[in-house]
Amino acid sequence: MHKIQMEKRNKIYRTIMLVVLTAFITFMATLFGLSSHFDLKTTTSNADNSNQEKYANMETYFEKVKSIIEKYYLWKDDIDEKKLETAAIEGFVSGLGDEYTEFIPADEMKEYTEDIVGNFIGIGIYMIKDEESNRVVVYYPIPGSPAEKAGIEAGDLIKKVDGKEYFAKDFDNISNYIKGEEGTNVNIVVERDGKDLTFDVKREKINTNPISIKLLENNIGYLSLPSFDSGTANDFKTKVEELQKQGAQKLIIDLRNNGGGIVNEATDIADFLLDKGKTIISTKDNKDTQDVTISKEDPIFTMPVVVLVNHNTASSSEILSCSLQDNERAKIVGTTTFGKGIIQTLFSLNDGSGIKITTEEYYTPKGNTINKIGIKPDEEVKIPDDISNIYAVEEDKDTQLQKAIEILK
Repeated sequence: MHKIQMEKRNKIYRTIMLVVLTAFITFMATLFGLSSHFDLKTTTSNADNSNQEKYANMETYFEKVKSIIEKYYLWKDDIDEKKLETAAIEGFVSGLGDEYTEFIPADEMKEYTEDIVGNFIGIGIYMIKDEESNRVVVYYPIPGSPAEKAGIEAGDLIKKVDGKEYFAKDFDNISNYIKGEEGTNVNIVVERDGKDLTFDVKREKINTNPISIKLLENNIGYLSLPSFDSGTANDFKTKVEELQKQGAQKLIIDLRNNGGGIVNEATDIADFLLDKGKTIISTKDNKDTQDVTISKEDPIFTMPVVVLVNHNTASSSEILSCSLQDNERAKIVGTTTFGKGIIQTLFSLNDGSGIKITTEEYYTPKGNTINKIGIKPDEEVKIPDDISNIYAVEEDKDTQLQKAIEILK
């Protein structure tokens, strides 16, 4: 059973302001949906039928309801049985009351799995849900993407897409309207500094490569990682090696506003930094079966490390943070993280649909749970209240970044 964890489609403010790769990019993962704000593992294996007897009464009940509809419903000739079936399954799954568990219809699975690996047709932005402004916010335009070329910036509040207005509650659906056929245009109205700006952006194939780097003073390398998509670990390795060639001897890993993504990518990065044999995370399922992820190789990178986090740091990014913190491999700077310490698994069903369900809870190397608790930083530092755009803070005003530089000096 191949599993990949995602935070895409996860909501990150009570739902998890999940940095979703809106395909345009439009992610998240996550994978593993979110996850994205998101954690999620995926598997292509089919769900088993071992518990069918448990639901025999429910099936009988549905049959009775179906017979009543067929006998008495006025417009019975217009009934779409597939639509009824999908609605029944969605209702059954939503009855669990778990915001991270969902049914994905067959016609949406392709797009869903594309979000997981990070390849889409879109404009190339990461988005998050911002309750304060009641808008979906552009967290990160991918360098070289159609969005960046058009002039869309981090912190822009998305107000309208093709003439229709959207709010924070539309976070899970807005990416579907921004995505579309390659070569077509989408009209987006954003609010920036109190003014409305309009952009016509051509949709293109987006290959995500979200990591950005720069060399700071005192030979400190800075690496910003906004999401864990397919290939992120290898890209991390390449970018750190590039920083080393520029003279970097210390490293800052910025996981602020990172809602998660593919779990394996996060644990692989931890493996690059930890001594062989160290515990990265452990998980337990509903049978209380424990699975421990151990670093398999000697560390590739041994330089001092500081990790930046905030309340929007969730899921896979919390896995990387806690593995480095508990193993005393890095100092954590910022504010307490979101606290999504559970993992979802995506099961592919025979008809091409899927079900993403919460299957495991994970624990830090020291055995602590973080779900709905978060990770407390070693150095708690807040961004000044007068900063209006927390997604594009100037370096000299970024108190969290300055604290990380101070520690590494």
